[in-house]
Amino acid sequence: MKNITKVFLIALMIASTLFSYGQNLEKFKADNGKYGFKDSTGAIVVEAKYEWANDFSEGLAQVNLNGKYGFVDSSGKEVVPCKYDWIDDFFEGLARVFIGETDEYGSPQKGKYGFINTEGKEVISLKYDYAWSFSEGLARIKLNGKWGFINQEGKKIVPCKYDEIYNFHEGLAIVFIGKTNKYGFPKKGKYGYFNKAGKKIIPLKYDYAESFSGGFALVKLKGKYGFINKEGKEVIPLKYDDVDDFPEGLAKVKLNGK
Repeated sequence: MKNITKVFLIALMIASTLFSYGQNLEKFKADNGKYGFKDSTGAIVVEAKYEWANDFSEGLAQVNLNGKYGFVDSSGKEVVPCKYDWIDDFFEGLARVFIGETDEYGSPQKGKYGFINTEGKEVISLKYDYAWSFSEGLARIKLNGKWGFINQEGKKIVPCKYDEIYNFHEGLAIVFIGKTNKYGFPKKGKYGYFNKAGKKIIPLKYDYAESFSGGFALVKLKGKYGFINKEGKEVIPLKYDDVDDFPEGLAKVKLNGK
């Protein structure tokens, strides 16, 4: 029993040391103008060879080499090679990557997005015109001018056929088909709701819709506002000229100017 306890304590100390080592790296800028990383004692762990470097997050740090971005781990290994024109942080184990044209600030302009895992593998190929980070297991993606949702395996949960799409709130996401302005925001069309299984729960019939909050969503049809529940039932009739949200279980409404 004593031997087992001793082995356990040694293993715990080693793990603690390794964890601390990996977490205490700090970036520095050398005299050559390049960035590297050093540990808490000041010892250089990653040589200063990068044009830019970010702080470590979840064991990885973004770096730029010869104008391309990648990730290094706490040992200095490029787990994601510096070959992308833009990269994002990891969310839910996946990070957006982009290859294409960027503006003067380095922001993506025209190209293709995909996703990599923390081992540097492109788990979702770079084929989308735009992509948002993963949230609750799904990511909004744009292909050929239309929006949809994919899961972390790259499977389309909601097909790319909508002119705008929003994140999930309380298990449902708003989708829109219609005209948009030059910035891509809905201008005139119809709104409805999908669940995370890709099933259309509430048909696209509303002229305006907001995300669910507290089990209800504000919608507009033929110039009148009301509230629906998650089954699409109109729990507050669509007869009001204006309606506020439910801040504390009550909503202010306006009817015939009152």
